[in-house]
Amino acid sequence: MKFARWVFAICGVYGIVALVPLYFMENKLGTDYLPALTHPEFFYACIGVALAWQVGFLILSTDPGRYRPFMLAGALEKIGYGVPAVILYLQGRSALPTLITGLIDLTMAVLFVVAYQRTASPAAATRPAAS
Repeated sequence: MKFARWVFAICGVYGIVALVPLYFMENKLGTDYLPALTHPEFFYACIGVALAWQVGFLILSTDPGRYRPFMLAGALEKIGYGVPAVILYLQGRSALPTLITGLIDLTMAVLFVVAYQRTASPAAATRPAAS
């Protein structure tokens, strides 16, 4: 459980630190990575949803055994950004920072799955499968 606590706490804090500045970078991102945002509501909505997940990861870190099923949902959240980020970079449609953050999210997805496996109760691991 200690591994899961650390993984989710570190990832939650990292996510908050990475996402909050985006709230203040709409204009800069629109200048640095053309074209400029045409639907800022989607930009802010994505940041808000991602930020909510980071808070969820911090909550999960307080009791990984209790919140274990949410670990897989957290991995899916990380894959939901990581895979498109890598694909977009390989297609030449996004910049290197997108690839890097996508790879970070994919690494977190792997850590979340490992945490999920490591928090399985010994009873559940030895219980025969239902038929």
